[in-house]
Amino acid sequence: MVAARALAKAGKKVAVFERKLAPGGGTWGGGMLFNEVVVQDDAIAILDEFGIRHQAIADAPGYHTLDSVEMAAGLIFGAVQAGAKIFNSMSVEDIVFKAGKVNGLVINWTPVERLGMHVDPLTVIAEAVIDGTGHPSEIMKLATDKALIKLDTETGRIMGEKPMWVDSGEVSTVANTKEYYPGLFACGMSANNVSGGYRMGPIFGGMLMSGRKVAELVIARLGR
Repeated sequence: MVAARALAKAGKKVAVFERKLAPGGGTWGGGMLFNEVVVQDDAIAILDEFGIRHQAIADAPGYHTLDSVEMAAGLIFGAVQAGAKIFNSMSVEDIVFKAGKVNGLVINWTPVERLGMHVDPLTVIAEAVIDGTGHPSEIMKLATDKALIKLDTETGRIMGEKPMWVDSGEVSTVANTKEYYPGLFACGMSANNVSGGYRMGPIFGGMLMSGRKVAELVIARLGR
């Protein structure tokens, strides 16, 4: 949602395809359904831009807590208000691949996929595709399995997410956010899974900053 808002504000045509009814992934449930998430100082400016309230943690300097539902709803609202279009209940079943570049996505309704109905999908052409599917890195997996794409990783493949190490995971989430193949970017936990970073649990600052970074990378690639 952070990337969608930034790209839309930059004048780009932005489409977000969400498999479920509502975007947000694990944000809604906070830490183990306690409806609380933590964000560090470095990402507070992003929350402020969206108008999402937060409170400093007295015995943990540099960290803030906030309501997970307000965060998820606020990010969605901010992205849509900026001009991004969210298509919910849609699944990505393939990529569009031409001349050594990822050029879009092949989509279908999630109920069609889950019911196993024989319904042909449609294609969406895009100058840039961002994999924000979280831990599974679903679009990257399609790219490597079907198009045999060699990613910009140590192995050329998806390296796999490592176990929980919050401090490292927060840093690597941003560091691993990049263009992994012409036209194909990854952010958030998808980027960490692709590059073999650690997971970080209900600490969301790295995720927010990753969204901001991938938007900047796409804008730089496409030009203003």
